[in-house]
Amino acid sequence: MELNDRKKLILKAIIANYLETGEPVGSRTISKHPDLNLSSATIRNEMADLEDMGLILQPHTSAGRIPSDAGYRFYVDQLMMERETESEEKQALIQKVDRMEVLLKQVANVLASNTNYATMVSSPHYQKVTLKFVQLSQVDHEHLLAVIVTQGNVVKNKMMSVEEPLSNEDILKLNVLLNTFLQGLSLRDINLELIQTMREQAGIRQDILEKILEEVAKTIHEANQMEIYTGGAANILKYPELGNPDTATELLDTLAEKKALTKLVDSTLDQDDEHHGIQVYIGEESPVQNMKDCSIVTATYELAEGGTGTVGIIGPKRMNYRKVVKTLKNLTEELDDIFKGKT
Repeated sequence: MELNDRKKLILKAIIANYLETGEPVGSRTISKHPDLNLSSATIRNEMADLEDMGLILQPHTSAGRIPSDAGYRFYVDQLMMERETESEEKQALIQKVDRMEVLLKQVANVLASNTNYATMVSSPHYQKVTLKFVQLSQVDHEHLLAVIVTQGNVVKNKMMSVEEPLSNEDILKLNVLLNTFLQGLSLRDINLELIQTMREQAGIRQDILEKILEEVAKTIHEANQMEIYTGGAANILKYPELGNPDTATELLDTLAEKKALTKLVDSTLDQDDEHHGIQVYIGEESPVQNMKDCSIVTATYELAEGGTGTVGIIGPKRMNYRKVVKTLKNLTEELDDIFKGKT
């Protein structure tokens, strides 16, 4: 859609004012804009043209104008192009922690606090999860602890009962056997022939091996299930346009149940790397049905091993896109640095 410079300035002024106030914007307000030296009559004519083009709309007779979804889209696309030439000072937002789950929960909460919107973060997704290593240790005469670590450093501790204690030699042999045969394999790679070979080498400890293999299979399967962490759900209630009881209930339910958010994650991961991984969904563009009254800005992060996850910010259509895009870009670059060992 081609707009002359004057229409662009007026549209940006309408959107900037509406983002700040949430109130329809009239020609008198726009005429006071420092970058415009136009009469109210001229501005009204330009606003009528913008309305005909579907970029703004009049919610009530005799009211000012508000941006349409198409108007927001034009604004966001312009903002993205401007960002290509910007150099910004980065500020660290998150603290390093050892466990992925703790880190992603921290990201959701920090983003919600920083932006005053609702947030979501998905765990990394892999084409196929592989086993990194297994470490067995004797806890007492009746229990054996298996520490199972999968791709993405997902750690599971499994306590297993044993009928009789294992010797240090037995534990060492099982550790060597498990890691020699299973390290770097996915569930699809662990076939019956491989298991039979391992049984033969385990000798009289086949019963223990069977239990460990079962726990390894469960852990790899669990690691392949995507988790979604949310933060700031109550922030939704701060915006009058989302405060309608039915709208607010649907949004809060979606954030609590999380199942529908997988569509958002899938949509984000299917996109290309345009705009440094930043994607903006406005209104009807949202892949989540209950978020058609919102705007959603997402970005992706990547682990050194290839797993990819999604970070998203959910708010009203009049969200502060400039701040949200800047915050998301800086945060995902920070995550990439942490996961790829650059810091």
